[in-house]
Amino acid sequence: MFDRLSAYAPQALAVLRIVAAVLFFAHGVQKVLGFPEGMLPPVGSIFWFAGIIEIVTGILIAIGFFTRPAAFLASGTMAVAYWLAHAPASPLPVSNGGDAAILFCFLFLYLVFAGPGAWSVNKK
Repeated sequence: MFDRLSAYAPQALAVLRIVAAVLFFAHGVQKVLGFPEGMLPPVGSIFWFAGIIEIVTGILIAIGFFTRPAAFLASGTMAVAYWLAHAPASPLPVSNGGDAAILFCFLFLYLVFAGPGAWSVNKK
């Protein structure tokens, strides 16, 4: 019964890619611009650079342009964010607020291997 759904795997992957990238972009905008709410980090700080990476890779991943390298950079950024900003507060992701960073890290790592799916700018 569910075997027929496999035909839609490229489209489902594209939806996952786009939704995750838009959320990632929103995190970057919040860091860099303080929108819709948030504190502005000093320009040139590690949080500011993380926000810039989130904005740029979020856009690239959303449109499916250089998805694999952008996802690799985004995944690594989230791994660093987890270990530098979240893990020192508590070993439990649910307590240290790092669950989103972990999900983004592994979702983007998956995109490195899976590619963009359907509806991407550089689809072959």
